[in-house]
Amino acid sequence: MTQSDARARIVLALRQAGVTDSRVLEAIETIPREVFMSAGFENRAWEDAALPIECGQTISQPYVVGVMTAALSLSGREKVLEIGTGSGYQTAILAKLSRRVFTLERYRTLLRLAQSRHEALKLTNIVSKCADGGQGWPDQGPFDRIIFTCATPFRPDALLAQLAPGGILVAPVGAGAVQELLRYRLRDDGVFEEEALMDVRFVPLLPGVARDA
Repeated sequence: MTQSDARARIVLALRQAGVTDSRVLEAIETIPREVFMSAGFENRAWEDAALPIECGQTISQPYVVGVMTAALSLSGREKVLEIGTGSGYQTAILAKLSRRVFTLERYRTLLRLAQSRHEALKLTNIVSKCADGGQGWPDQGPFDRIIFTCATPFRPDALLAQLAPGGILVAPVGAGAVQELLRYRLRDDGVFEEEALMDVRFVPLLPGVARDA
């Protein structure tokens, strides 16, 4: 099966599983996931599975990427903050669907790899930094959308404070092996609405910047 056939198959599977946002599906079909795989896993790029990458992290399965991206309700005009660049795959999807993406990664190795992939794909609306994602990026806020690609043990109040009125934050929340994917909306009156989407499994958000990676 060709890469093109494999992409089309996974997009059809996502649609059948309930990911119906046509812009999200087009971005998933357009961005070559194989570019973001670790060596030896390129031939598994279009499996609907989370797979290992460097620094003990993972690249999320396409279905979860689709659900989380669709939950952001992106129109193309938003300023987005991503907590956890990882392989850079979710970042690339966001870059196709928003005005500008700011992304934070604690592992320098991952950030360098992601930056090289984004440059190769000519994605020019991404701003990245090696930093503690749990602190967010306050001097670049507020953000229209915020997404966590790692699990935060509690409600991420520090990041909710960086959300613009009417904004949306999507994050896996919970300290166990299984977390709850939550969507927060900031109403114009300053009240947060919380909605549970599904159960997920993500690597945990870790504090600080990794010293040797």
